[in-house]
Order: sequence, then C-alpha cells, then structure tokens
Amino acid sequence: MHMIIYALVEASTHDDALATGKTAFDRLVGADPHSAGVFDYYATFDEEDTTVAGKARWGELPTAAPVDSDDGQDLLERGWEATKEEFERNLDRVKDALDELDDEAIMRDENLARHAFHNVGAYRGSSVFFYDEYGNGIRHRERLDQVCEQYEAPWIIPADVHF
Repeated sequence: MHMIIYALVEASTHDDALATGKTAFDRLVGADPHSAGVFDYYATFDEEDTTVAGKARWGELPTAAPVDSDDGQDLLERGWEATKEEFERNLDRVKDALDELDDEAIMRDENLARHAFHNVGAYRGSSVFFYDEYGNGIRHRERLDQVCEQYEAPWIIPADVHF
C-alpha cells in the first residue's frame, strides 16, 4: 500500500531541505546502515522516472516548502488531518475491541484488535505521517508544533512511501 508521509527539517534552501528530507526517508526505508526500515521504499515529488509512485500516483505536490508558506501550511494541514483520522480510526477499533471482546479473543487478534493497539502506540510506520529530520515519528500536535518552532527555518517535504 502507498501513503504520503512528511518530513519536517531545518534548512536554509529548497535543495538543502529536500536533501535532509531524503536522509530522513532513507532512515525509514532502512537505507541508513544504523536503521531498520518500516517502509519498503519512497519517492519524493521531484522524481520524474517513476510510473507508480510520487506524482504518478498522487499528482503534483511541492517537493519541499517552508512551513510558513501557503504550500507548507497546506502540506502541514493535510498531514495533520491524516494523523488525526488514522489515530481516531485505530482508537475506535481499540475501544470496540475492549467493549466487545474477551481477553482470549483479543489475544487471538480477532477483528485485528491487537493490530489496532499496535497502531495507536506506534512511533513509526503506516499509522504515523510526520517525521523529524532524524526519522523520528511525530504523533501529536504539541510535538508537531514544537518541532516547527524549534527550527529556525522549518521546511516540510512530502514523500510517497510503500509499506
């Protein structure tokens, strides 16, 4: 499956932001020798040679944008909405499982209850849409705002990932 994730990085230029974002995405696919991949591969929106990912799948998106720009705010809001929707979807599944299933049924992972528990607590992977420049997941709004404020010049870089 494919999804769009976002790296928040500090950079002084578009090219520096894109390069730093790609370094974060490399960590998330295990291309960095000191990281384990949680995604199979990624494509940023500057790539022209792919027919199944990036622009070919999602259409035009900025390759990188300052967070305080219109494009940056649009990407930030898009990612935040996806974050909220995925969290709420998984949390509802957890609540339903706790209300409807006994311990044994949860242990057997009926209705993918344990999978939903995992997704609610995940720090990386298909239920996390934002990452800092080190590939660390950003899971709640306070942390998202904190990362944007701690960088002198924050940029946001989208990538299409496969998992």
